[in-house]
Amino acid sequence: MKKLLSLTLVAATALMAFAACGSKSADKSGSAIRIGSKGFTENEIVAEVYALALEDAGLKVERTPDLGSSIIHQSLTTGDIDLYPEYTGTGLISVLKEEPRTSANEVYQEVKKAYEDKFKISWLDYSPANDGQGIVITKAASDQYGIKTISDLQKNAERIRFASQGEFDQRTDGIPALTAKYGEFHWKSTNVYDNALKYQVLDQNQADAAPAYTTEGQLSDTSKYVLLEDDKQAWPPYNLAPVVRDEVLEKNPKIAEALNKISPKITTENITRANAEVDLKGKEYKDVAKELYESIK
Repeated sequence: MKKLLSLTLVAATALMAFAACGSKSADKSGSAIRIGSKGFTENEIVAEVYALALEDAGLKVERTPDLGSSIIHQSLTTGDIDLYPEYTGTGLISVLKEEPRTSANEVYQEVKKAYEDKFKISWLDYSPANDGQGIVITKAASDQYGIKTISDLQKNAERIRFASQGEFDQRTDGIPALTAKYGEFHWKSTNVYDNALKYQVLDQNQADAAPAYTTEGQLSDTSKYVLLEDDKQAWPPYNLAPVVRDEVLEKNPKIAEALNKISPKITTENITRANAEVDLKGKEYKDVAKELYESIK
């Protein structure tokens, strides 16, 4: 009887220990910070950089990559994820449906307040990295005509063969935005090309300039391309920043400390190089993100 009682007690103790262990494991899993990312290279790289920073701060992280741009904000507001890298211009124009602004700090302050009021979501510090609209020109044409800014481009437009993308001529954030700030662009010639072909067109000397996004990997090759300065601020900024659910931030104050430490070091230049490593050289985005994180932490 004593032996049976002893075995029963041992079994009960083991069962309690197992249950406690399982409970502890569940608690640990539940406390993981769920980081989402949009389904393109740059956002995946930055999300991974955020994940590495939080892990270094002692936090457990779960990664949820490749969420659609159209659903990732909803995934955050419904609590399916806890944070992700967002762009200030996207928050202002696509989410809040506000008119474009051109001051980086004004846009940031506006989205920061509106997200807090409407969604209980915090914008942490934004990065200098700006993935916005731009114009790329070949280094040869830039050197030949002294074109470094969009003002320079407008003054020399009659010398420039422009590789348009069709809709760019009509979009409010395309040529109309430029002409409103800089005046008319009277190109030497203009032809419509698919966006995916624009660097091929420039390389083959079929055109001198084209619309571009300011962190495209090809722009890291400054021996071939020059990204023109938007000196009159025709286009809104799209600075990167972590957006985090308030509830999660309150429970994990280390998040703000860790991410605000690295965000100022994510620049247009280093994220452009990182994009090139993945998109042009075929490296894995997690490997590139680790290299970037190690260089800025």
